[in-house]
Amino acid sequence: MTVTISDDKPTTLIILGGGQRGVIYANYALLHPDKARVVAVADPREVRRKIFARSHRLTPDQLFSDWTQVAARPKFADAVIVAVLDQMHSPVVAAFAQLGYHILCEKPMATSVADCVRMVRQVSAAGVIFTVGHVLRYSNYSRLVKQVIDSGALGDIINIQHMNPVGNEHFAHSYVRGNWGREATSSFSLLTKCCHDLDVLSFYLSGLPVRRVSSFGSLAHFNQKNKPAAAGAATRCLQCPAQDECVWSAKKIYLDAFDPATASGRRLNWSKKVMHDADVTYPNVQARLESGPYGRCVYEADNDVVDHQVVLLEYAGGVTATMTMSAFSEAKCDRRTVIQGTKGELDGDALTFTVFDFATRNKRTYYPPKPEDGHCRRDQGLASTFCRAITQLDQTCLGVTPEDILDSHLLVFAAEQARLEGRIVDFDQFKAGVVANEKAGAGAGADQPLSLSW
Repeated sequence: MTVTISDDKPTTLIILGGGQRGVIYANYALLHPDKARVVAVADPREVRRKIFARSHRLTPDQLFSDWTQVAARPKFADAVIVAVLDQMHSPVVAAFAQLGYHILCEKPMATSVADCVRMVRQVSAAGVIFTVGHVLRYSNYSRLVKQVIDSGALGDIINIQHMNPVGNEHFAHSYVRGNWGREATSSFSLLTKCCHDLDVLSFYLSGLPVRRVSSFGSLAHFNQKNKPAAAGAATRCLQCPAQDECVWSAKKIYLDAFDPATASGRRLNWSKKVMHDADVTYPNVQARLESGPYGRCVYEADNDVVDHQVVLLEYAGGVTATMTMSAFSEAKCDRRTVIQGTKGELDGDALTFTVFDFATRNKRTYYPPKPEDGHCRRDQGLASTFCRAITQLDQTCLGVTPEDILDSHLLVFAAEQARLEGRIVDFDQFKAGVVANEKAGAGAGADQPLSLSW
């Protein structure tokens, strides 16, 4: 019989990191107060703490400027949402697993293989519910796609083509000018942007083992050699003589969004959301662009992550898949997926999909339930499932174990190794090397060695 905490008591959550991702996960508590309640937030920015205080009716003693202040107190909630910067995930998870908190950690789980392995050991030893922000598998869309696959309507799956169109404005904001532009301060873009894309392929294929992986990609455009000659020595957009002609002008991306003649309401909402650290008005955004990182020339920024990449996968039984990430798209993360089987073909755009039946030559369109949070219900789907797993004290509600999550991350690291070394990586050998290194580092007193399932 399943043990439950209380079916009528909301799961209590502490948000560690009050930025955009922390807000999105916390919104589940606003949408479903009977299921979850935010009882504290930790963020070094006062403006972010004030936003949470207003939204979730938090008192001053529930606001913390640093996650270590929360960890220094006795456990006072069911779970933590870890939405701090990627390189901080490992120590934060270690601290709160030891305290007995259930943990939802934003993707990626960590920025090194060693830290990923260490985190799995820690949460497993603590016996807590653990998951990461692999939100794609929890959307209404992906779950309906999986139902169609499992029904046999497509026959045996032969090939999957999956594309993550990051969006030209989004990429320039986050991966050129922003927090994820440099590997040294974040990680490589396949990990920070696409680890859940490779994970959803595993979801569709029911964990079919990966045998071989290769990858190609580069930083093709956002570098000094592509800077327009008319820009001259300018390093900031608002002082650049070429700003009117430049596709990537910060004025176009941020300030023009405030002009009804040049931007839709959706674009203005996006601009306000990504500039959330300030009072989002035209004068304040302009002031930030004059001196802050988002006003830098994209050809003069210190970014070094790739702006396009393709990953090629061979699974057991000869099933193949490709995953493509590109900065150069109108769409902002509106994935496109084609799944080809022996009986039919599925073609989807993350909102709806069609299935063509080879035998009848008929095509059917599927309409998953509309999202309630503006992000294809991916985030709310994960938050809901996480809270249910806590209520039932059952990791299986999430459909993944900590080691499954590790497997998925290792595939990303293997793909990046394939790109850097220009070779095909045998995934079984890659994992064997990880296990060997982990055993050597753990020493004779370690718990049971990792058992990777792929």
